[in-house]
Amino acid sequence: MTEQRTIDVSGLPPYAISNQSPLFWGQVLMCLIEGTLLFILIATYFYLRLGVNAWPAPGVRLPDVTMPTLALIPLAASCVGSYLASEAAKKNSRSGMLWGLGLNLGLALVFLTMRGFEWNALNFNWASDTHGSIVWSILFLHSYDVVADLLMTFVLIVIVASGRYGPRQRIGVHVDSVLWYFLSGIWIPLYGLIYWGPRLIGEGR
Repeated sequence: MTEQRTIDVSGLPPYAISNQSPLFWGQVLMCLIEGTLLFILIATYFYLRLGVNAWPAPGVRLPDVTMPTLALIPLAASCVGSYLASEAAKKNSRSGMLWGLGLNLGLALVFLTMRGFEWNALNFNWASDTHGSIVWSILFLHSYDVVADLLMTFVLIVIVASGRYGPRQRIGVHVDSVLWYFLSGIWIPLYGLIYWGPRLIGEGR
């Protein structure tokens, strides 16, 4: 009869606030699912472009690139806040988490405000034509994800500020950064597609 070997794990912490946490990988998989949907929209954009002679249709003003380009600055800077909050969660630093989450939320709201001005400047909507439909679909889905993540960030700020937090909430702070990195990173190709795409592939065939 072979001797059974056992491992004593009683000394391990109940929660690992790191990239080894199951919740971390769950968040990564969720980002992959959401990324797949956004890339399907990108493929749809090019598919629709192939069916018309001009992109966008005559009379539609090309989206201005000034405001969305400037909006990349607070978006990129907000990732610093996410990183600081994530690192503070690992160290159980309440002030660090509040500072990082607050910075992330504030700069992200600036980004969303600038996006609102971008939207208001467009002279087409989702019902204008195929170009308008796909552009508005991409903008809406990405904005929806951003708002959802910022609501989560706000809830985390309230929890941490109240002092009623523990390892589970600190993991939440850590994985919140994962989603924000994804939303910030995925916006780069979407930005190029929406604002520079018509200028590169908009001419008649």
